[in-house]
Amino acid sequence: MFAAPGMTPRLGRTLTREIAERVARSWRVLLLNGLLLVVAGVLIFSIDWSIRSLATFIGALFVFQGIATAMIPGIDPRAQRANALTGLLSVGAGVAIIVWPGPGVLAVAIFLGAWLIVMGTLAISAAFAARRLLAQWWLALILGLLEVPLGVLALANPGATLAAIITVAGIWAVAIGVMRILLALEIRRLPDELDTLWTQPPTHTTTDGDTHPPHRPITTAT
Repeated sequence: MFAAPGMTPRLGRTLTREIAERVARSWRVLLLNGLLLVVAGVLIFSIDWSIRSLATFIGALFVFQGIATAMIPGIDPRAQRANALTGLLSVGAGVAIIVWPGPGVLAVAIFLGAWLIVMGTLAISAAFAARRLLAQWWLALILGLLEVPLGVLALANPGATLAAIITVAGIWAVAIGVMRILLALEIRRLPDELDTLWTQPPTHTTTDGDTHPPHRPITTAT
């Protein structure tokens, strides 16, 4: 989310307070996003859905998730563009599933499964791209490794039942929501942690003979 494949490796050595503050300002968006996803997951499990009402609810959830993702700032312009693209994909999938005339179980399963696979693949790619920069890159990896199998599960059975779709969507919403709440609480403290880091005595010597404070990667997830 904060990192993207191909982002500048130099950022790993030049994380500034300006960047940290820009990332930290998104903590309220992430917290609200996470809380609403958890509530949505509980509702998915607790309501006796018809396929039409479930499709509309999942579509609205995709739209909300896309808007929230697009609002999250990246560490660099490449990451920001990745967030915008991911958000647009999510909004597009949500609108498509809402306006689909009389969607059946199979149509909802295809939309849900394909979307989860795409999002999970992007999360995994971003996690590996950020592994030398971000302390919590493995959170994005875990989320991606969760989303991809859930997407495959949704697509695996052409005769998918409504109960199966409810299970996949509910697990996804709760898991992603919890992770985003934890991430919001982490990045809220990022500028202060960076200040603490840079007040420590120099302990690292570069190839040009200069000494610098040890670098501490920042936290990320999708």
